[in-house]
Amino acid sequence: MSTNTNTNTSHSRHPDTIRIGLVSVSDRASKGVYEDQGIPGLQTWLERALTTPVEFATRLIQDDAETISAALIELVDIERCDLVLTTGGTGPARRDVTPEATLAVATREMPGFGEQMRQISLQFVPTAILSRQVAVLREIDAHAALIINLPGQPKAISETLEGLKREDGSVVASGIFAAVPYCIDLIGGPYIETDETVVKAFRPKSARRANPAI
Repeated sequence: MSTNTNTNTSHSRHPDTIRIGLVSVSDRASKGVYEDQGIPGLQTWLERALTTPVEFATRLIQDDAETISAALIELVDIERCDLVLTTGGTGPARRDVTPEATLAVATREMPGFGEQMRQISLQFVPTAILSRQVAVLREIDAHAALIINLPGQPKAISETLEGLKREDGSVVASGIFAAVPYCIDLIGGPYIETDETVVKAFRPKSARRANPAI
């Protein structure tokens, strides 16, 4: 097993700081055959999209179910990540086991995320129906996290998170990240705010935080 760890193990943080785990699943990248693009792509997009303070914990690991499950458990149970995003290992090849490893550590499934990711990708390629991304909740005592499997390519990652727009700015397909902040609210995590020029977080009016008085 090859693991690349970039983490701050101190969990005493401001209540509005979100801790995000980023997991890139790749046999060759984890062995140094080529440079990983998944984690940098995810981190770049999140730093652009989030206005809330964020901490990252990263893992670059091989395509092995036991290794993936162990990384997810560590990021949620030990690192106390509120959100974990994985990239890679979601196709139909025999080595693609990220969905199975994710489901193995889940307490509940969130099927809408996978459905919407495939709808977005189908705007570009018919082989999007081969994608097996899942999203789940992992819930332990006093903590819960949302775990989402994302595509492997940086462009596809951005498209599924951000959504698709026409040249006039109208929405073709909503990105999945629009629903993430409210989901994190509902499972007891920090209040996440986004740059609306990148992606607008949706919340019911009753769940929106009032703007502070100036």
